[in-house]
Amino acid sequence: MSSLCTRARVACATLLLAAASFVAEPLVGEPLSAQSARGFTLDQVKSAPYPTELVAARTGDRLAWVFNERGQRNLWVAEGPAFAARRVTDYTRDDGQDLTSVSISPDGRWLVYMRGGDFGSNFDDALPVNPLGMPTPTRVEIWAVPFAGGTPVSLGEGESPVIAPSSDYVVFARDRQLWRVPIDGSSPAKRLFTLRGSSGDPQFSPDGSRLAFVSNRGDHAFIGVYTNDTTPITWIAPSVDRDWAPRWAPDGRRLVFARRAGSGGAPAAPLEATPAPWSLWVGDATTGRAERVWASDTTLRASVPSTHGGINLHWAANDRLVFMQYADGWPHLYSMPATGGTPLLLTPGEYMAEHVRLAPDGRSVLFSANTGSTPGDIDRRHIVRAPIDRAAPDVLTPGTGIEWTPVVLGSGRVAGLGATAQRSPLPMVLEGGSPRWIAADRVPASYPTAQLVTPTPVTYTASDGVRVHAQLFQPPAGGAARKPAIVYVHGGPPRQMLLGWHYGDYYANAYAMNQFLASRGFVVLSINYRLGIGYGYEFHRPPNAGAQGASEYLDVKAAGEWLRQRSDVDGARIGIYGGSYGGYLTALALARDSKLFAAGVDIHGVHDFTSDGGSRFGGGTWRYERSAYDLQRLAEVAWQSSPVSSVATWTSPVLLIHADDDRNVRFAQTVDLVQRLREHGVPFEEITIPDDTHHWMRFANQMRVNAATAEYFERILKP
Repeated sequence: MSSLCTRARVACATLLLAAASFVAEPLVGEPLSAQSARGFTLDQVKSAPYPTELVAARTGDRLAWVFNERGQRNLWVAEGPAFAARRVTDYTRDDGQDLTSVSISPDGRWLVYMRGGDFGSNFDDALPVNPLGMPTPTRVEIWAVPFAGGTPVSLGEGESPVIAPSSDYVVFARDRQLWRVPIDGSSPAKRLFTLRGSSGDPQFSPDGSRLAFVSNRGDHAFIGVYTNDTTPITWIAPSVDRDWAPRWAPDGRRLVFARRAGSGGAPAAPLEATPAPWSLWVGDATTGRAERVWASDTTLRASVPSTHGGINLHWAANDRLVFMQYADGWPHLYSMPATGGTPLLLTPGEYMAEHVRLAPDGRSVLFSANTGSTPGDIDRRHIVRAPIDRAAPDVLTPGTGIEWTPVVLGSGRVAGLGATAQRSPLPMVLEGGSPRWIAADRVPASYPTAQLVTPTPVTYTASDGVRVHAQLFQPPAGGAARKPAIVYVHGGPPRQMLLGWHYGDYYANAYAMNQFLASRGFVVLSINYRLGIGYGYEFHRPPNAGAQGASEYLDVKAAGEWLRQRSDVDGARIGIYGGSYGGYLTALALARDSKLFAAGVDIHGVHDFTSDGGSRFGGGTWRYERSAYDLQRLAEVAWQSSPVSSVATWTSPVLLIHADDDRNVRFAQTVDLVQRLREHGVPFEEITIPDDTHHWMRFANQMRVNAATAEYFERILKP
């Protein structure tokens, strides 16, 4: 049980700072950047560059990737045999402009990339991002730069660039149409065609003579094939359904695509999950005729997978199709003849496949997976290679590291990104089964490798019997026998925190924060609650979760209770924090169980599932067949699943942090919550960051959030 005296001190200390609304302005400097008991600072643990967008050339040993070095995002390359890293762009400001969609031309001479936007967003991803508040925002543009080095050239505004097999031009999307531009920017872009709907996902035929694409028409979608200015578009078996993911056969005559039902039909029953069956079709690119070669079952498990890459469809060697499905309870890869047949499971076992890539020869598929022979591998990622015609997966990177984003070099060697619990992520090339690290000299000497703790994998059981995995970060020895503790709740929710640095930059930042909080004397428990990935379908898609009952909150509450039972934890000083969906669960914990959670930091969380006119739960469109009773019942469940429904029992102090250009969780969610907290006299502080997004595109803003979070817990949980 919580100590009344301790809780009173917490409340009194916060009320002095937050009688109504207090805008916190913590700095990255003292006291949080002073040496901690483990000997590192917040600035030091965030000092290493973070790599993304790793790609390989089709010929030769050429790699390219993006390094984010304290907000300065640049394109880097390395070439075998030395693999000496060098920077090929020169962006020197922490201006929040992301670099994405990196590719190397087939001849290895050019690099193409996008700069700007926030392409991890739920909406408005292609709009300019302007966290610096510049009078003229940076445009979202496509750029090209020689691999050998030189001045980047703008190819114009647009997104989703794809380089032609001939390496001399690029196709991209702009204004819902597809455009073409020379790769050297020697002439302006030209629109390929003007069609109804929104055209995207361009896919060149192997010889580059034709271009397949998706034409999204709203309630249905077609696969089209473009040849030239004078040839009509060939539509591949157009129907009332939604077609997507066109992939060419090596012969350039056929293509495979996926199909699922279009919109319409009787409204789905409220509060019940509905299967989303799908099928694979093979079509003739000249005649437009197609036939179905495979169809999923009509079960929930067999629905379109919602993990990384979706169906991960590929046309492999020996006329075999490779794709992913969830039918056996795990996101697994299968292959089958292009003419049809029973799919062959390529990746048997209780693990998931992510970051899937077909090898250039089409004879094997590479991916990252939470499998291996090392204890705890379910909470790691390793690079795995599997042949496309038999169940013989081979873990290429066994051990206690974490490896992801496999690519195959022109020489056949495998490269990827990797890290450990201590070593920050870097590009690597596998040589003789061991990683050869690239650009390790970019990690500052002050980065605290030796001081970082190895998280301990733990499990606990929620009140309804669900087994939950988590990682425990232990503080340094010494000090008080019973220490304050913090529960970290990841966002997503389809995410999984790992036993080391994460493959997503947002969650790598959370890992750094958990390390830092532990170094400051907190016991930190990073939990993988239900709705997350990595533990099978039933865990990923549990009943009565989210707006349909918030069953995942049982895992959050059980985490606090698990900590309270530990002899090294002061049960009256347990905090909780998280961002996005983790912010939602943080707010829910404080609203429902302030007696368990003494304080929290809610970073851009969702607070009201019934907002936006009910569109979150299907109430935004009136249908005769949907009874008023059903909508009322669904709205009631969504309301009770929302933190705002329990504000009357919310007494613990909270720090609210939100950026007002958030394109994943609307800023209005926090605006509304603040008014409710004021009305009920709940002690709160708030930080509003103008013009940044959900992903803290500016490093300075991310550091401000980190410092504010740590300072708040120091002040509130260590009175």
